[in-house]
Amino acid sequence: MKKYAAIDIGTNSMRLLLVEMEGQKILHRQKFINTTRIGKSVDSAGRITPEGLEINLIAFDKFVNQAQEWGATEIWAIATSAVRDAENGQEFVDKAYEKTNITINIIDGKEEAKLGYKGVLLGLTEPTSSVFLIDIGGGSTELILGNQESIIEGNSYNVGALRMTERFITTDPPSPKELEKLLEGIKQQLEEALINYPRNLEAIIGIGGTATTIAALHQKLDPYDMNKVHGYTMDLTEIIKLQNNLKELTLEERKQLKGLHPKRADIIVAGMMIMTAVMELLNITYLTVSEYDNLEGLLYTKLNNIN
Repeated sequence: MKKYAAIDIGTNSMRLLLVEMEGQKILHRQKFINTTRIGKSVDSAGRITPEGLEINLIAFDKFVNQAQEWGATEIWAIATSAVRDAENGQEFVDKAYEKTNITINIIDGKEEAKLGYKGVLLGLTEPTSSVFLIDIGGGSTELILGNQESIIEGNSYNVGALRMTERFITTDPPSPKELEKLLEGIKQQLEEALINYPRNLEAIIGIGGTATTIAALHQKLDPYDMNKVHGYTMDLTEIIKLQNNLKELTLEERKQLKGLHPKRADIIVAGMMIMTAVMELLNITYLTVSEYDNLEGLLYTKLNNIN
């Protein structure tokens, strides 16, 4: 039995996956999350703030130490939307290496989509002829269509829950005018881009914080239960009903909801609006949530030397 660790530095949060494996089989896995907001102000200022650098360096060091103390023989790390967009993204990567001796690979949107897709395939309990995947992050959204063998279409769009919140939401709760502008902004980015995607898919598989939070909120999970989230299915009308309830609440009221991490409460409305907009634009009826994502995909590609 061998132990491995994977770290994902996203726009809104940093996540750690710890796995025990026997050959190619995952025997046990744990995930940890720290809402570090490395992407705060990157959309408007183009740089990671000094505070953001410091917070994320400390968080990364803690995750590396946790993985090492747990007994991980290999630790792999990736950084996504915010770090690749920031002028000083490489500075963060260099400082993190100096501090931990662990290399962080800044991956592009295509690679992010590929890792997420591979992770989802690992989590499927039954084979399926086709998979349509949505990954709503803090800074970007990845949409991937494929089958068991390969990705047919996979793209990344600069429409994320944190990015869109920073652009459009200033009042608490969000005003109807702000929500209207937010939806316009989402559609402006996605409407033309989605023309080439099929319209005959019933379901979409969602990964990432927005999708897992939707499942946790709908079940009112307290505490969060990975096993109850993985494979959970909701139809579009249920998600819209949940979204409409949330957008009427103040930030403090949202923080009290079971299933919603308080540090995600300020961006969940934007995240849900991205989700429902994509589903409506593509006439998709159901969302199935996966707890297997780009962390498992990163693990698989590293263990199998896939470029």
